[in-house]
Amino acid sequence: MKKSIINFREMVEKKEKIVYITGYDYLTAKYEERAGVDMILVGDSLGMVTLGYETTFPVTMDDMIAHSSAVHRGAPNTFIVGDMPYMSYQISNQEAVFNAGRFTKESLVDAIKLEGGTESVCERIKAISDVGILVMGHIGLTPQFAAQMGGYKAQGKSATAAMELLRQALAIEAAGASFILVEGVPAVVGKAITERLSIPVLGIGAGSYTDGQLLIYADMVGYYDDFTPKFVKRYANVGAELLKGFTAFCDEVRNGTFPDDGVHTYVIADEEADELEKILAEIK
Repeated sequence: MKKSIINFREMVEKKEKIVYITGYDYLTAKYEERAGVDMILVGDSLGMVTLGYETTFPVTMDDMIAHSSAVHRGAPNTFIVGDMPYMSYQISNQEAVFNAGRFTKESLVDAIKLEGGTESVCERIKAISDVGILVMGHIGLTPQFAAQMGGYKAQGKSATAAMELLRQALAIEAAGASFILVEGVPAVVGKAITERLSIPVLGIGAGSYTDGQLLIYADMVGYYDDFTPKFVKRYANVGAELLKGFTAFCDEVRNGTFPDDGVHTYVIADEEADELEKILAEIK
């Protein structure tokens, strides 16, 4: 059964960890639901993992809605969070609410996620929450702000920077967010934020103390090998298995061992085969 915000709050109270994985397509989501994940994030990271972009910036609302819809079809009983792509909420509260509403209405995601903890982002969170849409905040290493951070680097590595992240987290909670994701910070910072917020705190590269853990599925199963962050643990090697399978298929097609007649082919009754031969002979 799909969990609700109430279920997630109860999990936090009981100290039960929330399992959170990204998913971008129907088949992946199907297996994630079978595995029993609590929450799936359709992240704008699909831009790099699925669409082949160098960053998340080119990802559009249409991209996110299409992929989120596919994930919903694959995992209809799992709580799904949709990532608001770059420039879909930054311009104004009105545009943010419109796009968030479109997201939930067209793809049936259960919540949307916004990056950043600035005053303007908190205004967007409040505006979206005020119309009844669940919002997840996102602070720390936020890819949409990577250029301002000087690249994809861990955040909160000084006491001053850590306190700024805590301030942002509290502001996001006060704005009405139902969850927050903390990414790429020292474990002690993840712990400090988790201890001081009343909403569920999910972590990706934020230590073990957060209320739940997120990983990008392509990293954790060895599917995306262009770059592997320090905080990733690999649980499978899907990329190697895919390469093995594709290579074997290429070899067998080229050497004529696939398809194997009688095993991978359909048959026809002997009398029909004879009749076909007669017809073919007449048209030679």
